[in-house]
Formats: sequence, structure tokens, C-alpha cells
Amino acid sequence: MYGAILGDMIGAPYEFDRGAKTKDFPLFSQGSRFTDDTVMTIAVADALLEVGDAAEEDVVCAAAARAMQAWGRRYPRAGYGGLFRRWLASEEPEPYGSFGNGSAMRVAAAGWLYDTLEVTREVARQTAIVTHNHPEGIKGAEVTASAIFLAREGKTKEEIRDYIVREFGYDLSRTLDEIRPHYSMDATCPGSVPEAVISFLESTDFEDAVRNAVSIGGDTDTVACIAGSIAEAFYGVSESLKEECRSRLPQKMLAVLDAFDEARRR
Repeated sequence: MYGAILGDMIGAPYEFDRGAKTKDFPLFSQGSRFTDDTVMTIAVADALLEVGDAAEEDVVCAAAARAMQAWGRRYPRAGYGGLFRRWLASEEPEPYGSFGNGSAMRVAAAGWLYDTLEVTREVARQTAIVTHNHPEGIKGAEVTASAIFLAREGKTKEEIRDYIVREFGYDLSRTLDEIRPHYSMDATCPGSVPEAVISFLESTDFEDAVRNAVSIGGDTDTVACIAGSIAEAFYGVSESLKEECRSRLPQKMLAVLDAFDEARRR
């Protein structure tokens, strides 16, 4: 999950086109801090660690909703959208038909914890539908988790691209040079998840994937979060970058990260 969290931190200062649409920027600055993307990534990981091998819909959905509300209330000013803020505050939270990219930015843990692609996609769907039960919201989560699974299984970029195009119908034929001049803030899954995948596909290493995502502008923290989550599974993340990440997180989040790494090793 370091890749997702690092993407969030690195992209955060440049959200809403505050950057120059370039790959040449300081990787870390005063504004490099975690946002709602990290909080919810941690929350979903916490929930999936709680349920263990259970993949039943009611079990996963209940745990995800419980963890997301708990973590969201612990960090209420992390940058949530209006509908999600109301969901966090609700005593009886219900899905609200969203196809925003929140379902995709929080799903990284599902890409790492399961032995088959089928279970990975199903759990990704379950983590989405507690809020993002629109088909495009579900698709964004499944695409991201599937790409992580395929990358950690050693599939090539061509195989990952072909699977996403075949199974989900995303247009991955565009280049970043074609996207960058006209791209602007789009917090939907259809308007940001394909761009995140392309940022990964055009990259040469983990850092390059994140720089690619930030360079197109728009919802940079979330696009970089998604691209970073896939890139970590493909390239790995250096120990120095992990330490940069850990230095910007509170102890309770670090405890979840450590438990997650232990679960992955098992």
C-alpha cells in the first residue's frame, strides 16, 4: 500500500491544476501530506485484515463500512467530498450511487491479499458498493485491484493492458502527451482511472509512474494514488521512499501498514 499512499502525498500539492503539468517537480515538499485517499486506503486495509479469508459480501461490506466510518471520523478534515462526508456522519450509512474515483483510490489492499483474480475482483466490488454502487464506481475499483493483482503475479504491461481493455472496456490507447494538454479536474472513475492506468503503463519505474500521473493535472493526488498502487506491485518501492512515507503518517496508520505487510508475507 506504500505506492498508493506515496502517490497521494506526492500528488496532493498539485491537485486542481496547481502544478505546471510537468514531470519536473520536487517529489516532496511542505504540502506533501496524506489526504482522504490515504485515510480510506488504510480503512479498507484495516477492514480486510479484520475479516481475514472471509469474502462473503455481507461480512466484507459491514467491515468496510465500519472501518471507513471509524477512520473517517478520526480524520474528519482530510478532504472528503460532500456526499461522502454525509455518509461518514450517518448512523445508518447507505450507498448513494456514486461513480467517483473514491472507490478506486481506496482499494489497493484488495489487490494484494487474495490468491485468485476472481476473489480479488469480488472483494474490490464489495469495498466499492458500500458507497459507490454505480456500475462505473464498481468498475473503477475492480480495474485498480485487478491491475495490482496482475502486476504482482508478474504479468507484463501488455498483458495488464489487454486484460483491462477486454474485461472493462477502458480506452488505454491514448498517450499522456495526448491527454495532458486538455485534461482537467475529473473526480469520476471514467474520467481518472484510465488516466491513472496509462500513467503506469508509460512509466519506467515507480517514481516515474507517480510523476506521470501528477503531470497531467486535475485530481493529481487520486490519479497518482491509483497509478502508484499499481506501480508498486509492478516495480516495488524503495526503502528510502517507504521511510519518507512513514515519516508523514501517524502511529495508528503505521500499525495498519505493518499488520498488512505481515499478512502479505504470510
